[in-house]
Amino acid sequence: MVTRRGLGLAAGSFALARPAVLGAQSPHSMRVGRIQGVNFLPTHVMQRRGLVERHAARLGLAGARVEWVDFPGGGNATDAMLAGSIDVVNAGPGNLLLLWDRTKGGVKGIVANSSLPTVLISRDERLRSLRDYGEGDRIALPTVLVSTQAILLQMAAEAMFGAGEWRRFNANTVQMGHADGYIAMRNGLHEVRSHFTSPPYIDRELRDVAGAHVVTTSSAILGSGLSTAICYATTGYVGREGGMVQALIDASAEAVGVIRDDPLGAARDYLALSRDRIEEGELVGLLRQPDMVFETRPVGTKVFADFLVRVGVLRMRAVGWGDYFVEQAGGLGGS
Repeated sequence: MVTRRGLGLAAGSFALARPAVLGAQSPHSMRVGRIQGVNFLPTHVMQRRGLVERHAARLGLAGARVEWVDFPGGGNATDAMLAGSIDVVNAGPGNLLLLWDRTKGGVKGIVANSSLPTVLISRDERLRSLRDYGEGDRIALPTVLVSTQAILLQMAAEAMFGAGEWRRFNANTVQMGHADGYIAMRNGLHEVRSHFTSPPYIDRELRDVAGAHVVTTSSAILGSGLSTAICYATTGYVGREGGMVQALIDASAEAVGVIRDDPLGAARDYLALSRDRIEEGELVGLLRQPDMVFETRPVGTKVFADFLVRVGVLRMRAVGWGDYFVEQAGGLGGS
């Protein structure tokens, strides 16, 4: 059974949930923990343009305060939320679903931000499909067992080899950050010859790595897109700050519109706040690609959740995606 390792959830984390303890709070406030990377670009647009504050004011929440906090991974941000030091996390669907399950519905999604491609690339000529992978073929991905990429490989294994075979590729995986995976792929002597990655490293590897080619994609495995960044919070916070939650949904929709209509402006917002070293021109080019989808609608999450129930990671079975999203998200549509 897949464990919680890699999500940063210590054994006692859920007992730590309590009201915020850091600093004096304005009448209405929101502290958002996000992960660095292009997946989370809408939050940078929201921060630099003060969109959540603007929509909060429109809803009558005068003087609302929003704080943005960067974390190295979704597990770190989740632990901070459960400890009460932030209110909202912007991370991947696996984190949301596991927390919704472990808290028996005490954590729910608010709004999605992106549905970007996730692509398995190899520089080994003989590895043209997942069926070609043998015992010694290493696949770099962000976190073994529980990352979005790891779960996608498990779903592919089950579909290809039958029920009970979902673990087949687990032993092939190696934990590496995307930047380190890119470096390994460029090193012709490195044992890692495959990398399950996301933008901007997809384009970089296909451009810079000799023999690099696509083996499979998240959409090929799922049969649809998949939300790669979702905001979620405890239901306690949602109950206390329903207006701020609505402001975040409305601000997310405006940020997505900015990215669609003004990719240069959105890129400059991201680069002004992010530690990402991507060049402005490269980022603008990425944002103009048709498969770089930024949207508030949750996509592919129910298929993801059903698989995690089937293999025993989740105990709670969702009837629909709305079970693990807040009521205010109902108008977004989703899957």
